[in-house]
Amino acid sequence: MPDAAPLEPQQLAAYFALMEVGSLLQHAVDQQLREEGGLSYTQFQILAVLGESAEGRERMTDIADRLVHSRSGLTYQVGQLADAELVVKAPSPEDERSVIVSLTPAGRALLDRVMTGHVQVVRRHLLEPLTDDDVTRLGEVLDSVRRHMRTVPPRSAASRRRRP
Repeated sequence: MPDAAPLEPQQLAAYFALMEVGSLLQHAVDQQLREEGGLSYTQFQILAVLGESAEGRERMTDIADRLVHSRSGLTYQVGQLADAELVVKAPSPEDERSVIVSLTPAGRALLDRVMTGHVQVVRRHLLEPLTDDDVTRLGEVLDSVRRHMRTVPPRSAASRRRRP
């Protein structure tokens, strides 16, 4: 049975600080994305994942796994982006059960437009009070936690290949 002992004060303080920082940053980012691009955070994440891809396209399942988002919720968000002609959906040529999502030129233009403000929000709210060494340490700590948490992702984010 997992350790049921209460968290130490230092552990509890770190947990609450992380949750509050995440919420405050999420709020600032959400506001910027809605004002400058009419996008939800999830829609921005989808466009950003596609924008990072060498070909500007990804399988819907891979996007859901990466974003730790339910497949049904992602289907809705991708549908909204497709209706706005920011992405297109098509069956995968390799697997008819898979759907490929591709960034359109309009989607790329919108991503480029909101990215400047997005970077400014991240700098102002997260990076400004930190030194370069702080940023390096924060990245290392969060990467370690992320790798640990990815060993047992939530069911909605579990790769279909891992499921029995």
